[in-house]
Amino acid sequence: MKKYLAVVLAALITTAFFVGCSPKEKEDDESVKTGLAIITTLNKSKNAEDGTGVAEANSTVVAVTVDNDGKIVKCAIDAAQTKINFSDEGRITTPLNTVFKTKNELKEDYNMKGNSGIGKEWYEQAAAFAEYAAGKTVDDIEGIAVDEGRHPTDADLKSTVTIAIGDFIEGVRKAVNNAKNMGAKGSDKLGLGIVTSIAKSDDAGDDDGLAQIYSTYAAMTTGANGKITSCALDASQSEVNFDRSGVITTDINISPKTKNERGDEYGMKGASGIGKEWYEQANAFAEYVIGKSANEVDGIAVNDGGNPTENDLKSSVTITIGDFKDVIKKASQNAK
Repeated sequence: MKKYLAVVLAALITTAFFVGCSPKEKEDDESVKTGLAIITTLNKSKNAEDGTGVAEANSTVVAVTVDNDGKIVKCAIDAAQTKINFSDEGRITTPLNTVFKTKNELKEDYNMKGNSGIGKEWYEQAAAFAEYAAGKTVDDIEGIAVDEGRHPTDADLKSTVTIAIGDFIEGVRKAVNNAKNMGAKGSDKLGLGIVTSIAKSDDAGDDDGLAQIYSTYAAMTTGANGKITSCALDASQSEVNFDRSGVITTDINISPKTKNERGDEYGMKGASGIGKEWYEQANAFAEYVIGKSANEVDGIAVNDGGNPTENDLKSSVTITIGDFKDVIKKASQNAK
């Protein structure tokens, strides 16, 4: 009799579990991969004409979470359009402490709406594409119909997105390919953060001048308790050289690689006291912050140079981490 009751009780518990757990809840509880991708172009940079030249880096940034079937669960898209002006005497004229906003941060100030046939700003169209991508695979995204200018021709997409989507498509493809299991769940929020500095730019002298656009990126997921469940970090160091007459000497048709993409060729390992490349230290920091809140990350102790001082961190990370902390804070604020 006791054995019979035990079997019945077990059956009831099992039934209750499956009745109480909907397919959607089970899907939300599944592990997902987190991916980040950046595509940067310099080809809108121009020599100094009428006294002013411009070094311009356009970086399209995509973050995704991807399920075990290769379908995109969540997607976030932003872009950094950074311009540094220089004179026909080879002098930087943009203040080196300029704070640059992303297109999502600019919102209406980006001022696309007036020229949009659907009355939508860039950030609205990027969000619409990201939403459209959810539930699709890379093959689905690459199969989106576009015209010669890579604007969507799909009726259900072009009602909300009319801008060129070539970099969106390529960014999604790269982000999915870069995605890794780090501990995120399908129900977690996904956030994307970007921080840009031009502080290391310099005038032309005996050597060519340098317009350096340094952007740091974070794709991050957070759970219901606000703790970080996965994190991916990367950076791009886009450089445009120019001579003392304001003529660009860099091949602006070559797309800069990110630091993760450069891997060992970045050449930091030899100068590192712990023998670790930049990408290895970035990955170590990203792993270190999992389980922490953005406020806890912000509170990580550093020295006057911005290098970590906590023993359990500085054994694997010796580079400055100020931008990492800032970009994680932004990603947390942007998480949806």
